Amino acid sequence: MRVVLQRVTQASVSVAGEKVGAIGQGVLLLTGITNDDTREVVEKMARKIVALRIFPALDGPSGFDRALLAVGGAALVVSQFTLYGDTSGGRRPSFIQAARPEIAAPLVDHFAAQLRVQGLFVAQGVFGADMQVSLVNDGPATLLLEM
Repeated sequence: MRVVLQRVTQASVSVAGEKVGAIGQGVLLLTGITNDDTREVVEKMARKIVALRIFPALDGPSGFDRALLAVGGAALVVSQFTLYGDTSGGRRPSFIQAARPEIAAPLVDHFAAQLRVQGLFVAQGVFGADMQVSLVNDGPATLLLEM
């Protein structure tokens, strides 16, 4: 599992011109599932993200002192199979390492559900849709997480 985490002041995702998910302060989670990922893997990733100290302290210089729940942050989960694109063999990416939709879609939904279980407001994109993602990156702070 790969997640590109972007700390945001706001983010939204639209499909066919209609906004299907939006958050204020929090994290945009571009989420890729690979062939050997399991429910346990996505549960571990959800726990890690909720506990990551990636927001600045209230009274100190900017830094990485507080976790998502401590700032009342939300999460926007957007599936992105292209995180497993392999460009080592030429000019056209291979996506062999990306899980097929029948495997990936339920795991992305389970990931979002696990974030909710831990107390986050979670918005989602539409799996497999052509999505337009808008965000205001805060910091900017962007991390690549992998399980």
